[in-house]
Amino acid sequence: MNIAEILADRANSQPDTPAIIEGRGRRVRRTTFAELDRAAAQAAGLLWQAGLRAGDHVLILQRMSTELYVALGAIFRLGLVGMFVDPSAGREHVEHCCSLEPPRALVAGTKGHLLRLWSPALRAIPKKFVIGCPVPGAIRWSQASRAQPCPRIAPCTPQSPALLTFTSGSTGDPKAALRTHGFLEAQHRILAQSLQLKIGDVDLTTMPIVLLANLASGVTSVIPNVDLRNPGAIDPATVVAQIREHQAVSSAASPAFFERLARHCAEGFLTLSSLRKLFTGGAPVFPRVMAQMQIMAPLAQVLAVYGSTEAEPIAHIALDEIDSADREAMLTGRGLLAGLPVAAIRVAILADRWRSSIGPFGSAKFATECLSANQAGEIVVSGEHVLPGYLHGRDDQAAKFRVDDAVWHRTGDAGYLDGRGRLWLLGRCSARIADNNGVLYPLAAEACAVDDPRIRRAALIAHAGRRILAFELFDPHAKPDREFLDRQLSWAHLDEIRTCRKIPVDRRHNAKIDYPGLLRLLSHD
Repeated sequence: MNIAEILADRANSQPDTPAIIEGRGRRVRRTTFAELDRAAAQAAGLLWQAGLRAGDHVLILQRMSTELYVALGAIFRLGLVGMFVDPSAGREHVEHCCSLEPPRALVAGTKGHLLRLWSPALRAIPKKFVIGCPVPGAIRWSQASRAQPCPRIAPCTPQSPALLTFTSGSTGDPKAALRTHGFLEAQHRILAQSLQLKIGDVDLTTMPIVLLANLASGVTSVIPNVDLRNPGAIDPATVVAQIREHQAVSSAASPAFFERLARHCAEGFLTLSSLRKLFTGGAPVFPRVMAQMQIMAPLAQVLAVYGSTEAEPIAHIALDEIDSADREAMLTGRGLLAGLPVAAIRVAILADRWRSSIGPFGSAKFATECLSANQAGEIVVSGEHVLPGYLHGRDDQAAKFRVDDAVWHRTGDAGYLDGRGRLWLLGRCSARIADNNGVLYPLAAEACAVDDPRIRRAALIAHAGRRILAFELFDPHAKPDREFLDRQLSWAHLDEIRTCRKIPVDRRHNAKIDYPGLLRLLSHD
């Protein structure tokens, strides 16, 4: 099935329901499912007239917006492949990604086209389309409104490519993740179950893949009128106003996004009573943040979701499922509770042999390799919504292995399954500390440290042979109780507890610790 057929079905069954809502007040813009489908059909006509054919790759440089999903709908209709890179990762990143699969076309806003001055790879793209003000050498996207709508949807098999995205490359060269139409259909189905998507719901949507799942599920998506490239610095008042104006009942976002929103609501004695479901993930989610979210939205079920680019979702847990014994375990070095794996995925724990190839295995041998309950190792997963490989098989040897005919993915995360089958996270395998005091994973100490409400984030790292816990405060003038931290973390055998003005985090979620960046920071102190 072509994923565009699912979107077209929504246009037929819910033609007048808003699909996407953008802006605020007098500038609010509503696009119904029927309008979105017609715009996608016309945009497909424009792309076809320009000579693009099934299998061609189209690079998209456009913020989350109605235009982005019109472009994606057009690309799916023609059997093209949507391609996404992150220009903020630098020119070398963009050039490398485009060399792996040179795009035949570029669809970008006016600012995106300015990057052509900076990137030879972007200048070399044969066909160019501009959303917004015209630029030299690019076809205006607005011409689609006069184009003949594409009358048919290209037939696709489950193996037909649909989306090509790239990892950040922070731990090596960027990996090219190719999602097929079959994979997107499976991911949509499992996300719909995990996020409890229901026809007619209104969702405050911050993640592109969630908005795509919303479109397929008949859910109205409200796009926050803030810069989602920096979720930890959003204007919370604007988001609160949109939630109230459109009576959003759900949202999925980075913990940095929700933490900023929750602190704003706490300072203003505000609550968001329309919200019934809140999902947060993309980085470690600590109980403190979930508790703040619950105070902000007292009628909502608050859930933490664990997943990765290659497997989304893997596990989730609701705040009310975390009991006092679980909290005590998180404060004494047992890691961060991620909850039960979703029904559609298989999770196993193997001995931590990160950077070494493993497998293939027969099922009997694999069973002997899997660790028992409460034994820590690398988390590996398999399922129909787990990416089976990367573009052209690059990086498959390091990140994939087979058990009989099934492909398994190595997450690179350390953790364990407890006696109840729940998954606990310990941090990246690559961040493991092994010294004379034994083995220590970062999340074991970090989950304990951030329980102090004055600590915004904490990071455990080995530097110059010493175990260092660095932390960043919400208020730089505050003074955490270091003696208490020493006692609370005595089991971690720390050599130093150090205050940092700012701990570096990832660009996308503003919540995952950038350990190489922190190491560079400590090295220069």
